[in-house]
Amino acid sequence: MSDAIMQAVQQPQIQTGRPVVSIGDTIDVHVRIIEGAKERIQVFTGVVIKRQGSGLEQTITVRRIVANEGVERTFPVNSPRVAKIEIVRHGHTRRSKLYYLRERVGKKRRLRDRHRGLGWLTEQQDKADAARAESEAKEKAAADAAADSE
Repeated sequence: MSDAIMQAVQQPQIQTGRPVVSIGDTIDVHVRIIEGAKERIQVFTGVVIKRQGSGLEQTITVRRIVANEGVERTFPVNSPRVAKIEIVRHGHTRRSKLYYLRERVGKKRRLRDRHRGLGWLTEQQDKADAARAESEAKEKAAADAAADSE
């Protein structure tokens, strides 16, 4: 009974429209910062090294390097302080926690892209989609011209 009550209370507070963030993704987290009477948005860019919890209590830990020093911040995904989350690139990982990135420095810190060198395949797919859309537009125009002549 108490679980149903908790879900009923939490459901309206869960943010909708947020992207699904995976471990290893490089993301931009737009955070509302309040300084005195002013409010501004600050962007925190980094790699997602940990995701934990579910529902309203879900959090993500984002790591980035500032002045050769590692900085990690944990953000509640459904917090009103988090204005927006944008995915910059998807990284390919085989682990659920990327704590090993803490010891890595320089280029060793980078994760390979999820497509792993399959960029040519996506380019071919884009060209095929464009050609298909063009042929469909021509067919539709021909059908409209035939309908107008009748």
